[in-house]
Amino acid sequence: MKQQRSEIVTGDRRITEVTDRCAAFAAEQGGDGLLHVFLPHATAGLALVETGAGSDDDLAAHLDELLPRDDRWRHRHGSPGHGADHVLPALVSPSLTVPVDAGRLALGTWQSIVIVDTNADNRTRTLRLSFLAG
Repeated sequence: MKQQRSEIVTGDRRITEVTDRCAAFAAEQGGDGLLHVFLPHATAGLALVETGAGSDDDLAAHLDELLPRDDRWRHRHGSPGHGADHVLPALVSPSLTVPVDAGRLALGTWQSIVIVDTNADNRTRTLRLSFLAG
């Protein structure tokens, strides 16, 4: 199994697209298989979503409604509302798997792979890619 780790700085973006990075890794492997994408973090996740047409903004806004940045959270260290960041991976998984056909991600026309990161306290993420040949 081939693997790659990359550091991704999400900055103040809640949604950071990583499709091109994933596609390049899959293309290097060639052939058919499965690409597994994983974030080893307790406060970020991965999603397949359309980007650039407002869906990514809708996702970020809806997460703000679902996980408000206030003092209701029992987990209270860090910035205000940081407890919400620790609930995020239960809603937005820290991993996903994408089929690869002849070195190309088998994504739908409008699907993009994104990091979802609401945590203002940690804006550097490790993206782990693994390719299992078919």
